[in-house]
Amino acid sequence: MSATATSRGLTASLVRGAVTSPFKRAGRPGAVLPADRLVVRDVRIAPGPLASYSRICGFSESGPLPLTYPHVLGFPLAMRLMTGRSFPLPVVGLVHTWIEITRHRTPHPAETLELSVYADGLASHRRGTEVTMVTEARSGGELVWESRSGYLSRHSTRGASPAPEARPPAVPAIELPAVELPAVAEWRLPGDLGRRYGAASGDRNPIHLYPLTARLFGFPRAIAHGMWTVARCLAESAEPGRISYVRADFRAPVLLPATVTYAVDGAGTAFQLRSGGRVHLTGSTARDGAQPRS
Repeated sequence: MSATATSRGLTASLVRGAVTSPFKRAGRPGAVLPADRLVVRDVRIAPGPLASYSRICGFSESGPLPLTYPHVLGFPLAMRLMTGRSFPLPVVGLVHTWIEITRHRTPHPAETLELSVYADGLASHRRGTEVTMVTEARSGGELVWESRSGYLSRHSTRGASPAPEARPPAVPAIELPAVELPAVAEWRLPGDLGRRYGAASGDRNPIHLYPLTARLFGFPRAIAHGMWTVARCLAESAEPGRISYVRADFRAPVLLPATVTYAVDGAGTAFQLRSGGRVHLTGSTARDGAQPRS
């Protein structure tokens, strides 16, 4: 199966999510996640979509597979699982709060991959309920890449009991910056960035496309994809092909168009994306041969 074939189901999942979400209630007592593990074998990376993704994110088109790209390949599976009837949270309104990616070995773009996705637990959050989604990529049975993502379903927590599968919130394996980091670059983001990234990644969530569709979900303008902001920061770093781990936390949406500042610490491991005194994204990385600090 080609990567473009897996992405074709993403739009259908978005439609299914819009239909099923009104029948789900976040914070419902006794909520249980589905035990399903969705698997797609023989996934081939199409050169055209990979080149488009690399260009919009700032990666070299002739370099190694971007660290974030397997997440793009697996996202249609995650959406299929999260929009299924047995998934307890409404997908409409879910907020991507954090992502942690570990690359065990750099997959070659010509490799055939096996992708699998599953839900790994619900946790109480001060603003609602958060689910952790896991995506894994294997080649010849070897785990070569994996990610963990948090998605928050916002609801009133007043008087609510902890989620039945509650566990401690994910703790970053690297210390995230608590202070303003030195600015390195300034980017002017056009109003159509969400549409361009959506065309390259397949993620055409309405909140990223037009001001009108974004307003339907409470945003004054279209917002940049969180995964674009992570990828763009990684692409800007020194030797992005050597980054084997990233933890990123999404703090505030980037309203398009915008001018944002990319900032990084002296060691090149901690980074931020901010504008007008507002921090949109914080993150940390580790490179080949280096272990994240606990």
